[in-house]
Amino acid sequence: MRALFPGSFDPVTQGHQDVLRRAALLFDEVVVCVMFNANKTGRLPVAERLERLRAAATDLSNVTVDSHTGGLLVDYCRHAGIDIVIRGVRNTHDLDYEMPMARMNRELAGVEAFFIAADPTLAHISSTLVTAMS
Repeated sequence: MRALFPGSFDPVTQGHQDVLRRAALLFDEVVVCVMFNANKTGRLPVAERLERLRAAATDLSNVTVDSHTGGLLVDYCRHAGIDIVIRGVRNTHDLDYEMPMARMNRELAGVEAFFIAADPTLAHISSTLVTAMS
């Protein structure tokens, strides 16, 4: 079973890496994909994000890295034949944000959301916080 782990990954955090490692244990293949998010201002070039994701996945033989910055997530899923989207959630705020998108993806393309709860020791980390601290 193939799953997609999408995100802006700007930058890749320890929380992203944890969700990716855990997802790799659950699915036959995980495609981690840099996506465009209109609500975020990209700080790192996509090529650098891809490089950092590849480095984070070097020991995960069932993980591939890709990007899709010109279209909807469901378009990528249809093209790649993927029916499951992995989303890491840190708190109820994340879940409130993710649920409407999960419902929409299911309605549009039959894509199911698979939520992975953040490791409590990493739940405070966000890309925005990491960037602010850099």
